[in-house]
Amino acid sequence: MALQTLQSSWVTFRKILSHFPEELSLAFVYGSGVYRQAGPSSDQKNAMLDFVFTVDDPVAWHSKNLKKNWSHYSFLKVLGPKIITSIQNNYGAGVYYNSLIMCNGRLIKYGVISTNVLIEDLLNWNNLYIAGRLQKPVKIISMNEDVTLRSALDRNLKSAVTAAFLMLPESFSEEDLFIEIAGLSYSGDFRMVVGEDKTKVLNIVKPNIAHFRELYGSILQENPQVVYKSQQGWLEIDKSPEGQFTQLMTLPKSLQQQINHIMDPPGKNRDVEETLFQVAHDPDCGDVVRLGLSAIVRPSSIRQSTKGIFTAGLKKSVIYSSLKLHKMWKGWLRKTS
Repeated sequence: MALQTLQSSWVTFRKILSHFPEELSLAFVYGSGVYRQAGPSSDQKNAMLDFVFTVDDPVAWHSKNLKKNWSHYSFLKVLGPKIITSIQNNYGAGVYYNSLIMCNGRLIKYGVISTNVLIEDLLNWNNLYIAGRLQKPVKIISMNEDVTLRSALDRNLKSAVTAAFLMLPESFSEEDLFIEIAGLSYSGDFRMVVGEDKTKVLNIVKPNIAHFRELYGSILQENPQVVYKSQQGWLEIDKSPEGQFTQLMTLPKSLQQQINHIMDPPGKNRDVEETLFQVAHDPDCGDVVRLGLSAIVRPSSIRQSTKGIFTAGLKKSVIYSSLKLHKMWKGWLRKTS
């Protein structure tokens, strides 16, 4: 039965993909419509499917998609593919979403991101938006042989593990680790205050421990700084200043820069390595890393949500926001009942 369900889902995803231009370097689907979640998002059958399409040439891709799916776009479609691509690349988190689309009998939304913008985010965490999505289990439905992209995807997962290690104690469970990883891209996200269920991270992780283990198991086995007792689901890491400095030095560039900005007093102008050495010796090292993450995610999430009003159109934005608030309300009722 499980295999039949998996095959059925795969066919559904591929059929939806066939409605779009084929020139994709990566296509994946994520969220409660793919992986079961606890709480108000548990209705997997009727949940909206969230897609991301990565394209090498967004102008050409949008040009073809406008011809095939003109109705998917808001009023911005009249400006043409070049302006749409400019809005996609230069505002928000580098992704252009079309929301609340009926496709092949399912309600979907899909984001379009340039391959080079995604690679930059995966490596440096400029926005930690789509990179954050890819730190959680997703279903990849199409991918080309771009070695640079594949390497960046792997680097993003390793960086997620490193950042989580810095915010965890000396020993912890697999679940603790996966909750920390799943929460990285929600650090400072204003939508976690208005619009998202507060238990969202727990709801993502708890039913999907096996999927997280599949995603991160080999990285943990090969990491020289961790003792991974996979049978017991328990981990131990090096929390010495030397160990933490090594971890801090391998963090993505944007996070290192944010940490430096937070810790560097006015007039000092210390280089990043000097600041990270200080943070490694600080008992509040994990809190500093969390502040650095928030400094990346908060402005990125605000800009992307503001951009969504224009890319989705006002009517769809109101409907989409109402659905989010309804889900948050249901989560609150479950918690208080």
